[in-house]
Amino acid sequence: MTQFVPAVVMQDFDLPQREAAFFYGLFLRGHSAEQLRRDIEVPTAVLVKWHREAEREPELRDIFTRMVEYRRHVLAIFDNLVGSDLQNQRLQ
Repeated sequence: MTQFVPAVVMQDFDLPQREAAFFYGLFLRGHSAEQLRRDIEVPTAVLVKWHREAEREPELRDIFTRMVEYRRHVLAIFDNLVGSDLQNQRLQ
């Protein structure tokens, strides 16, 4: 059975800055940057599962690829924000 992904979800992939800002807010409230990075990344076990799903249902491959790229983009933005914050603290 093919799964339906609503257009609203697909549009959310266009807003990685919003999600990165959410995680950055958690960082500013004292959450560990390393734990937040783990929360943002797609775990290897999930990647393996998605790969198997995409083999069974090839039409899902593009969605899974887009989700992984999105999470990597969120992580890059988060790392940039955290790096900027740490650099500013050193300058003060």
